[in-house]
Amino acid sequence: MNNYIKIKNLTKKYEKNKSIKVINDITFYFEPGKTYSIMGPSGSGKSTLLNLLSLIDNPTAGSIEISNNKININNKLKNDLIRARKIGIIYQDKNLLSDFTALENVYLPNLLISKEKQKSIELAKKLIKNLGMSHRIKHFPNELSGGENQRIAIARALINNPDIILADEPTGSLDSDNAKLIFKILFNLKNKNRIIIFATHNRYFANMADCKIIMNNGNINFTNAPI
Repeated sequence: MNNYIKIKNLTKKYEKNKSIKVINDITFYFEPGKTYSIMGPSGSGKSTLLNLLSLIDNPTAGSIEISNNKININNKLKNDLIRARKIGIIYQDKNLLSDFTALENVYLPNLLISKEKQKSIELAKKLIKNLGMSHRIKHFPNELSGGENQRIAIARALINNPDIILADEPTGSLDSDNAKLIFKILFNLKNKNRIIIFATHNRYFANMADCKIIMNNGNINFTNAPI
């Protein structure tokens, strides 16, 4: 089976005045075609786990395997390419480039891979249209509402047709109506080859996932998915 994620004995420590273990020896298997929610109190390790899965951060110990490829944490260039081609990331604060329009924010990640600007622009326009934002393509992030910015951020995450979508509190700063809209869009992205993993404090949205993971003190305390 392709497009899976397997983590084994995954551990993350931060060394300051004392050693702080944020992720504690986690083993888990994420299957394609499923959605996963991660819940837990602040500081439980949700964001750290997502950062490890996105290859933005490196584990202290353990391994990550994506689609039959064991990740070499020392090969930054290869990992950057894996992230660009296989992983779409949606942040809580949108993380859009303030000096670029909505259209530019969406097409730039594809341009880095394809090197074909016009094709990247056309693909971005199609994604933006599908999210009901065609009338905003020339606007800058500070000219958009929170919900509009998040839709542009979703389009950007989708531009390279990722096998894996990771979302860290994607509706944490939105009102109830916009939050429902964003999660409706997120769940509509599900397909048999894609893994969607999101962290949330909202139990209603968490319960919509195929598998719900509860984290506390860097551990998985409960999940309705097999380990």
